[in-house]
Amino acid sequence: MHHLVIDIGNTNSKIAVFKMRELIHFESVHHLDQSRIAEIIRDYGISHSAVSSVSDEHKGLISFLKINTQYTEFSVRIQMGIKNNYGTGTTLGLDRWAKVIAAHRLYPGQDCFMIDCGTCITYDLLNRKQEYDGGSISLGLNMRFQALAHFTGRLPLVKWDKEILRIPAGSNTNNAILNGVLQGAVYEVDGFIAHQYANNNKVRIMITGGDAPFLMEQLKDRSYGHSLIHEPYLVLKGLNEAIAFEQHVQKN
Repeated sequence: MHHLVIDIGNTNSKIAVFKMRELIHFESVHHLDQSRIAEIIRDYGISHSAVSSVSDEHKGLISFLKINTQYTEFSVRIQMGIKNNYGTGTTLGLDRWAKVIAAHRLYPGQDCFMIDCGTCITYDLLNRKQEYDGGSISLGLNMRFQALAHFTGRLPLVKWDKEILRIPAGSNTNNAILNGVLQGAVYEVDGFIAHQYANNNKVRIMITGGDAPFLMEQLKDRSYGHSLIHEPYLVLKGLNEAIAFEQHVQKN
């Protein structure tokens, strides 16, 4: 039995196929092509599917999945034993909730601090009692570069090559922007993690998102470096767990 899960973000969409809990196919695309989804459904014999989206603009895709697979409507109503104390559940991002579900299943009974470094940087804590109180939302790295260019008269929009993990010294305007944005983000993330780690050095610190490799490199030598876990497929794993949970509920 194969599951198709799709995480539609602000910049890219991530597509994955799971066989039970084993990830057997992954791709990241800038534009979702329904014909490509049809190919995946056919090639892998997809039985079930789920989608997390940051918008409501993909009703056609969801209708297609409902016709061709057994579709799981992913929402915060799927709690799986987690106590959700978030005050505005209807505005909680589904990608954030998927990460909480994934942490709940991957590390049951443990404190999990999740950092997603994508278009935004989000911070979420699921405690060992499986209680979720919310977290923080900050600007992502590219958003910071764009803000400097947009809200100033003379600063350029700097292109950041995320494959270059070294932060340059601010020896010219271009590098000064790179240094300020990248160092600033590292110090921010470091501060959030240090606060959690000071309170509980057993906490699981999971970093996901497109800019996670950069942050993992910058933070690896910190006192908590040994506790960092790179989880590139955390949202997708959460969606897959939601499908499995719904199947279990339907059987019982």
